[in-house]
Order: sequence, then structure tokens, then C-alpha cells
Amino acid sequence: MELLFIHQNFPAQFTHLAPALAAKGHRVTALTMRQGAPDVWQGVHTVKYTLPRGNTPGIHPWVGDFESKVIRAEAVFRAALELKAAGYSPDVIVAHPGWGESLFVKDVWPSVRLGLYCEFFYRAHGADVGFDPEFSVPDPAMSCRILVKNAHLMLQFDAADGALSPTRWQADGYPEPFRDRIQVVHDGIDTRVVAPRPGIRVKFPGLGGLVLSRQDEVITFVNRNLEPGRGYHVLMRALPALLRRRRNAHVLIVGGDGSSYGPAPKDGSTWKNKFAEEARVQMSGDEWGRVHFLGNVPHAHFVGILQLSSVHIYLTYPFVLGWSLIEAMSAGCAIVASATPPVQEVVEQDVTGRLVPFFDQAALVEQVCDLLERPSERVRLGANARAKAIAEYDLVTACLPRQMRWVESLAQCRVGAASPVAAQSSEPPESPTEAFQ
Repeated sequence: MELLFIHQNFPAQFTHLAPALAAKGHRVTALTMRQGAPDVWQGVHTVKYTLPRGNTPGIHPWVGDFESKVIRAEAVFRAALELKAAGYSPDVIVAHPGWGESLFVKDVWPSVRLGLYCEFFYRAHGADVGFDPEFSVPDPAMSCRILVKNAHLMLQFDAADGALSPTRWQADGYPEPFRDRIQVVHDGIDTRVVAPRPGIRVKFPGLGGLVLSRQDEVITFVNRNLEPGRGYHVLMRALPALLRRRRNAHVLIVGGDGSSYGPAPKDGSTWKNKFAEEARVQMSGDEWGRVHFLGNVPHAHFVGILQLSSVHIYLTYPFVLGWSLIEAMSAGCAIVASATPPVQEVVEQDVTGRLVPFFDQAALVEQVCDLLERPSERVRLGANARAKAIAEYDLVTACLPRQMRWVESLAQCRVGAASPVAAQSSEPPESPTEAFQ
């Protein structure tokens, strides 16, 4: 088949799926805004598009985001017209609708089958909006803003022939009747690469040559960016009490100092620095010296950090589930996580981890300390977490075959009908090099 993937930052969520389909013999093309992307990547031919313009100065604030989506959708539309004029016609398009890119693709190819990757549908209540009162400004017009923010998604639903979502909670956020057309299939984790490594020993040259192993108390925390949406402020406010009680523990914090899921602080600083300073004044020099900010690290190093972890902390507003939680499970980490959706789909209390209320710093400290005191309990929870990751989220055996079957079935039947295409496995993507030799 001719398959077209559309994502402004391709490969993103299609990192494994697109190459696997190409390896199977399908002709795979990707439309992306990444001008530096190679012309061919793991068998996938890439076509770059550019934006013809920016947003209108002074546009109504409620529709600025919608205009951005339409601008991007028009750019994809123009690029698609050029592809069509050159004789290209896909059988199936798989797109992330979040940036509006697939709004007009069926105006170019009316008979194409369109599958959407449904990551998140914004809600005025019951999700991230208004969840954290510290950073929420009461706004009686919020529901109006959210309605307009979702408008481009609503316009894409009628054209779609099927959809995927990585968790049930994320899928259930979408409105009926489209919700019934969404299949829940996670992106998948390579559990062979992200696996326990009991004998790991890591030297951190940037931390004065600090060397840590599984015999040390190592608390890990990972975000793409260190910000409130992923519980960074809760972690930092818990650290003074935690490190007073655990005098040999080291805290490894991975993440950048930007903002992914909300605005930056209004004072021009970063969330990372803001809450680091708040915590630092409450801690002794020794305590603060055991808090280590590692920034963004290569994936192979990230895996090594998880393999080193005694207790892994994962906190999030009710929002998109981060891959790092499943990777921590796959590495066999003992996890303390926030009792928020969709985390609760993955972490079962006292079975695959421990759950605490998102804002309850005292409970977080107690659970981490309890696990640090009980090595056998850490082993039990970590083993259960890894077993669940292998059974339900393994890339090669669980997730990728279902994703491929879904794409292939899009060309032959409406979503919900029995697929005539048998599941077939493919060669897994190349694994990253082993961490921390």
C-alpha cells in the first residue's frame, strides 16, 4: 500500500510504526515541518512543508490557536496538491490531528482512508484545566475557550475512518459518537532494551565523578521539562523532608528547563529554577548536594538512570501519559506515582507500584521512605511492574502488531468491522547502545 504519515515533528509517536510498515514492504511517505529531516529515514521517504505565514496581529485571543491550526492545515493542503500533481495518491493517511494538519487532506484525495492518532481532547473540567489551584486563574469563559480550542479536532472527526489512542482515559475524553471509533493501543516500549540491570554502576563526570550503583539509595524523577504539569513543584517541596530522613539518598532529576504543558513563570524565570530555589533555602548543604539535575540526556543514558533507580517518582496532572512511566515499569523500578488518570490505568495500588494524592507531599515522602526501608518490597513491585509492561505494553509482541493491523485494515473496512488482515510481526527498530559502559 501507499501510506502517508503526517506529523509536524515526524517521527514522534510514529517512531516505530512507520519504519515497521516500510520494512514490511509498504511504500511509506511522511509529511513534516522538520526541515532538517533526512530525505529517507529507515525506509520512510520524507516530504517537508513550510508555513506560508504567521498569525494575524491582534486576532481575537480565543481564535488565535484555531488560526494556527488552519495555517498549518493549509500548508499541508498545498503540499498534498503538489504530491497529487506529481502522481502520488496514498491508500491510507495516518495523522496526528493535534496541529490541524489533516483538516483538508480529503479535499485533495477524497477516497483516501484517514486514521487519526487521538492523543488528547481538551476539557474544561475533569482533566488538566483547573486541576492545580496554585496555577489556575478563575475564568468564566474557560469553557468557551476550550470549545474553540477543540474546534479543529471536531472538524477532522467526520473525515476520519478510524482512530488510535494510547490509553482508555485519553480515548474516553473524546466526544460521542467518535469515541466509539477509537481503538486503545499504546505506542509501545521495547522491553528488551529497557530492562533491569542489577550490576549497573554509573559514574557521573559532571557531578564531580560521583559513582552510584544499585547498592546506593537512588531516587529518580523524569520529565521532558521540569514544570508543574508533571509534578515538579510537588517533588521539590517534598525533598527537604525526604532527604532529612534519608541521609544517604541521592536524587537524580532528568528534564529541561523549558515549558511543554503550560506557560512559563510570569517573572521570566524557569519553573526549574523557581522551585529549586524554594527547596534549597530549606535544606542543608549536604542535603542539597545530594540533589542532582542532569538536564535532558540521550535515551541510552536515560535507560541507565532507570536501571540505577531504587524508587522512581512519577507525577502528573490528569493529562497525556508519558512514555517514561512505562519505561520505568519495564526497567523494574519500584514506582511511587500520583493517583491521577491515566496513571491509574497502569499503576495498580500495591501491585505494580504505590499511588499517592498528587498534592500530598507528606504521603509522597512516607511512601518513598517506606520503599527505601524495604528492599524486598521494591523487588516485588518492580517485578510486577515489569511483568505488566511486557504483557501489555511491549513494542514487538503487544503494541506494534496491533498498530500495523489497524493501519492495514483501514484500507479495507470501516473501524469496528472485522479486519481481514492477519497480525504480522516485523523486525524491531534498532536498539540504542547500552548505557553507561
